[in-house]
Amino acid sequence: MARMPKRVKHRKIQRGRIKGNATRGQNVVFGEYGLQTLEGGWISAQTIEAGRIAAQQYLRTEGRLYVRIFPHKSITSIPLETRMGKGKGEPEYWAGVVRPGTVMYEISGVPEETAKLCLNRLAHKMPVRCRLVKRKAI
Repeated sequence: MARMPKRVKHRKIQRGRIKGNATRGQNVVFGEYGLQTLEGGWISAQTIEAGRIAAQQYLRTEGRLYVRIFPHKSITSIPLETRMGKGKGEPEYWAGVVRPGTVMYEISGVPEETAKLCLNRLAHKMPVRCRLVKRKAI
């Protein structure tokens, strides 16, 4: 089932603009390999869940998957063939806002080749361009 916030202060929020690069969440922290965005955009809760399921099915019982993005933003829309006016539409779905450089998914406990293949499957499902990143040695 797609994720969404338990409760929010305001049901409908403004669209906003995605400016600049990610300042937080741009490093691989929990796993060894990650999927990092190269462009900004909205990723719907259904897409996040589809990526999670695809990765879990590929990994089976080995390894661990970490989902680093959450859909906080409600996206509204007005029904088709509706006249102008009558206010803002009802919330249609929830989306996570990503900036260039945000790490969306992380994988640990698997060899590099397996992680590459798994994250490649994930990247095909995402509406933004992505790349594979490794954890930096400290």
